[in-house]
Amino acid sequence: MLYPGLTPLDLIGPLQVMCGLETVEAMFGVQPRHHVVVVAEQVDDVPTDTPVRIAAPTLLDEVPEPDVVVVPGGGAPTLRQLTNPALLDYLRQVDRSAEVVASVCTGSLLLAGAGLLQGRRATTHWAYHRFLDRLGATYVPQRWVEDGRYLTGAGVSAGIDAALRLAARLTSDDLARAVQLGIEYDPHPPHGGIDWSGVDRDMLAERVQAVAEQALGADPTMLARLLG
Repeated sequence: MLYPGLTPLDLIGPLQVMCGLETVEAMFGVQPRHHVVVVAEQVDDVPTDTPVRIAAPTLLDEVPEPDVVVVPGGGAPTLRQLTNPALLDYLRQVDRSAEVVASVCTGSLLLAGAGLLQGRRATTHWAYHRFLDRLGATYVPQRWVEDGRYLTGAGVSAGIDAALRLAARLTSDDLARAVQLGIEYDPHPPHGGIDWSGVDRDMLAERVQAVAEQALGADPTMLARLLG
């Protein structure tokens, strides 16, 4: 799902994995079960939180019952979508029939804002974890979290991990590994992995309150929900 202001990698990472799954299925002679589409409220290109703009070829109403939905995240623009009834209503609608409901980064806040994660374990970008809790979910500080048919990924690049898990869930571990090989997802960052013991999630969560205040200043009810 595409909306204005999102983080491009939140969308493109899982999109690349799922399109890769279509290719791998064809290579292995497996009858594809899924076809990937990108949907939005409008087909015009929209801004992202980088200099690039992105357009979806398909309207929300054209895909009323997807088997799977993946919701990307972002910063203040994503929080503003918490007051977008068209988007939240669409999520509630597709939730009734979807096999898997997934998100990347703060996309889980939109799932929670639509009432889909009430009492469920989920993850999000670590700096926004308090908002997820206040919207009724239970934050779990993991790269990706499954709770029934809900699959949530942590911040930005974790969307690739979550999408590979989604690919395995829809097909098999072997096909998911083939997709991973195809996109050469074998991260070795130059500074090593993150030392989470040195990250104060709560301190930095305080700082993103200003982001919420900026994004939702015109909606004091939703802002009060996020700030507690």
